[in-house]
Amino acid sequence: MSNDTNRGAANGVTRVRRRTLLRAAGAVGLAGSIAGYAGDASAARQEGELELVHWWTAGGEQEALQALIEGFQEQNPDIEVVNNPAPGGAGSALDTVIKNRILNQDPPSTFQIWPGQSLNEFIEGDVLRDIGDSVWTDEMREAYLDDVQELARPQGNFVSVPLNIHRLNNLFFNTQVLEDAGVDLSNVDSPSALLEAMETVDSETDAVPMAQQTQSPWSTLQLWEDVLVGEAGVDVYRDVLDGNVGDHEDAVRSSLDLVTQYKDLFNQDAGSITWDQANAKVIQGDAAMIHQGDWAAGQYKATEDFEFESDWDAVPFPGTTGIYHIVSDSFTFPKPNPSPDATTKWLQWVGSVEGQETFNPIKGSIPPRTDVPTDDFGPFLTRQFEDFSGSDSQPPTIAHGTGVVPEVKSNIDGVFASFIENWNVDRAFNGLSNAFDVQ
Repeated sequence: MSNDTNRGAANGVTRVRRRTLLRAAGAVGLAGSIAGYAGDASAARQEGELELVHWWTAGGEQEALQALIEGFQEQNPDIEVVNNPAPGGAGSALDTVIKNRILNQDPPSTFQIWPGQSLNEFIEGDVLRDIGDSVWTDEMREAYLDDVQELARPQGNFVSVPLNIHRLNNLFFNTQVLEDAGVDLSNVDSPSALLEAMETVDSETDAVPMAQQTQSPWSTLQLWEDVLVGEAGVDVYRDVLDGNVGDHEDAVRSSLDLVTQYKDLFNQDAGSITWDQANAKVIQGDAAMIHQGDWAAGQYKATEDFEFESDWDAVPFPGTTGIYHIVSDSFTFPKPNPSPDATTKWLQWVGSVEGQETFNPIKGSIPPRTDVPTDDFGPFLTRQFEDFSGSDSQPPTIAHGTGVVPEVKSNIDGVFASFIENWNVDRAFNGLSNAFDVQ
């Protein structure tokens, strides 16, 4: 990718982009609300301190981060880690905090963000340092697959370090329910064929064919993404991510229509439950299957007498074998930086074999490096890691913010918020066609 953006910055574009970034932050209305936070964080201004801003505050994710911090401090005992979480809103609370701290010229040492297109407004605001030389060694580059590296450098220069990988194109299932229905998912090779399998479950058992939540739009958006990939292929999906929706009208419309047919086989309470409540239906045998990120497996692992392969299992969503549809978390190097040496050491640790081996088994994700030992990952994550290492493509996602810029993601979220209310394919297609028209 060219460095046209960087050349433009040298000619004064940076000032315009920075204003765009700060306007997006809603700085005037929000400045008062973060005054207390900025004051609390101001202690992390010494070189011996590293301030982390992140959204990991629940259960295993908090434990995973703590293990990562402890491992870092064992190697760097002279660096104090200032842990400043900003949870809530699927990352939007952190986004607000960071943008306002940039406005106040008080960025933290580093902050968590989805890589990919989510990074663009920060790159265009000229607030992220190029870490291609200081962090991304040849050894690191050899260990990361190309598509994951691209997420860390969406405009050419490396500006983040991916720490973990979650897979989205999973179809989890209750083995007993499918056995009772006479359905073998290994023979189901497309989203259309999956509909037939779901109809068989519906006719042969009392279980719901597919557990789903439609209380919020992200699960259905995530499902539609993989239906599109499974039916039309990853190249069409990538072209849609580039905004060329009209060039693939038949594929987009047919994938939306297929989701509406799936909807008739969802649990009746889909509109009033959360994703984990839907996932519990698979555990209880009240649902045959669920399409979900691999974080769903953490709920299975925590359930007594619900064992991998004997009680539950997973396959790639039909039509997506060889594809690892990913969402990742990464850390950045904001500038100006209160602790540049400590931040560099942190990013090197995040990108290391040992750091990723420490964090991911606890988080329930796999490492983005392909050379991390899997001894502590358990059978399911080990199989996921093998699939990832051997995958042909690792496309980003709309639903989790890596595949499109934030404005487009917000527009598409709105399209699917309406879609799960009216299930109107024409309106959804028109909405998707217009979603990429942003200022």
